[in-house]
Amino acid sequence: MSVTDRGPRRAPRPGPARVLPLGMADFAGRGFRLDRPAEREVLERHARWFLTGFNTAVRHWRDPHPALAEVPAAERGFAYEGAGMHAALRDRLTPWPTGALDRLLSGPGDRYAHLISVGYGWAVAPATTVLRLPLPAPRPPSAQPLLRCLALDGAGFAETYFGGLAALRRRARRPGSPRWEAVLAGSGRALWFAESADVDGVAAVIGSLPEPARPHVWAGVGLASCYAGCADAAALDRLRAAAGPHRWHLGQGALFAVAARDRSGIVPDHTSAAAAHLFGTDPATARRWTDEAADGLTGSADLSAYAEWKARLRERVARLG
Repeated sequence: MSVTDRGPRRAPRPGPARVLPLGMADFAGRGFRLDRPAEREVLERHARWFLTGFNTAVRHWRDPHPALAEVPAAERGFAYEGAGMHAALRDRLTPWPTGALDRLLSGPGDRYAHLISVGYGWAVAPATTVLRLPLPAPRPPSAQPLLRCLALDGAGFAETYFGGLAALRRRARRPGSPRWEAVLAGSGRALWFAESADVDGVAAVIGSLPEPARPHVWAGVGLASCYAGCADAAALDRLRAAAGPHRWHLGQGALFAVAARDRSGIVPDHTSAAAAHLFGTDPATARRWTDEAADGLTGSADLSAYAEWKARLRERVARLG
């Protein structure tokens, strides 16, 4: 059983002060795979914590960190991602300066700069992925403007999460560019959720896409499988085998996931196990590799710098074998 191409229910349009119903995380409403209950439960829980993070930021946007600190440690990244979406909406829709994104990125938020940047992309997804308007860039998270490019990943995730496989297929048919590649990676993350972490289902969907799109979708799958989880060593091996010539892209996404988890200071067991199995190393070392690959690029928010960063990481993965 695979997720269908029928469009799931439309997401409500959130305003900066409107909470989102946790039922939006329900896979049945999204049209996602329902035949893998254990994986579904884990992935739906992550989605609910994203929504909880958004709602927490609605209520505490001036100082969201104490409330977000109450979120279970392993889920806090998803909550900060949701809070990032809210901060972007508040900054963009409020007619006067609010500094919501700056507040969120300050203090403890710096540890979640990757996730906050991705969450920003959720807020601009309609303009970015549907209307194909330029992505408004968030202020530089931490000292790395390079991370702003992750907002495109968030836009791609939102497009597929709410639009289903039909949205993914439309995206995959569009002309290639660094921007297109970044959005497709987010679509690949959403595909991991849509297929309830089923390797065969993921591989079948990617195999049906135009060849130029496949490596970038695999990169998103690598990120989701190692950040959100639901992939043991056997599943990771099957993912690598299924990715075939695109396994370096899969590995690049996995390195992004491990680095983001390590930066937060909270690394769940499944991420540590993935780092050891895929790369023969610990999360701190994997994060150092991502930092080294970004050398000379961190001051740029240009997509060419982001593409170069990913290419360097793929070279690292290829050297590991």
